[in-house]
Amino acid sequence: MRIARLFVYPVKSCAGIALDESLLLDTGLDLDRAWMVVDEHGEFVSQREQPRLALVQPQFKRGGSELVLRAAGMLALHLAVDVVEEPVRVRVWDDEVKAYDMGDIAAQWFTDFLSLTPEGLPGAGGARYRLVRFDPDERRLSSPTWTQGLEAPNQFSDGFPLLVLGQASLEELNTRLQTAGHARVGIERFRPNIVLTGLAAHEEDQLDRLQVDGGDTAVVLRLVKPCARCGIPDIDPLTAQPGRAVSEALRGYRQDARLKGALTFGMNAIVQTGVESMLRVGQIVQPGGASA
Repeated sequence: MRIARLFVYPVKSCAGIALDESLLLDTGLDLDRAWMVVDEHGEFVSQREQPRLALVQPQFKRGGSELVLRAAGMLALHLAVDVVEEPVRVRVWDDEVKAYDMGDIAAQWFTDFLSLTPEGLPGAGGARYRLVRFDPDERRLSSPTWTQGLEAPNQFSDGFPLLVLGQASLEELNTRLQTAGHARVGIERFRPNIVLTGLAAHEEDQLDRLQVDGGDTAVVLRLVKPCARCGIPDIDPLTAQPGRAVSEALRGYRQDARLKGALTFGMNAIVQTGVESMLRVGQIVQPGGASA
């Protein structure tokens, strides 16, 4: 196996950034899901409620010291990575956590963009949004039921530090989509952090851990929970238009008894060893045993 692709998603539910290398932290890849959009009540907002978030394209500039967000019809929003404003409390799923508000300019940018109609015209919604940054002093842990008691902190991810997906799993899905008369889809719909080659389709489901070769410290990732899928993979990342083809295809062969029949695709992972190591595209990955 090798690492074929690495992705980070700086703003939860916005587009990702493909990287050649990334620093591995206990919360996952550096700056992954470090920012998040919230509503007026401090509740997180994702593509489930606002598919247009898929159209927001992030980019790191100035040696990684600045995050730039771009979207059609909008001036670029520039955010200093190390600058925040006032502390706030926000909710992501069942967790209320400490965060920092990113200010009125960022809030107005997301409010304006998310109010646009699919034609790019101002809508009549009236909802207000804000952008927040995860407080690095906060300790938000993955479910110990799945981590077997290991503490696995997250930022604003849905529940685990990393998502691992085999390239062959996507190829299997695309074969089924084409057989049913649908277009192929890209891996960005599934929002993985680590994409592996050298596995059979969905072989990642059967692995217990991965060891990444290279460096002085062994990087060991534990694959702890199948990733249950909502409707986000059905949203076209180029148009933000929802569909049904992906979910219908997965329903034919990916109902997972481990999650009471939920549709799963990819594996959630935690960092067992190797914090502060660099992961790089092309690194060899050794399997660490099969799960029960």
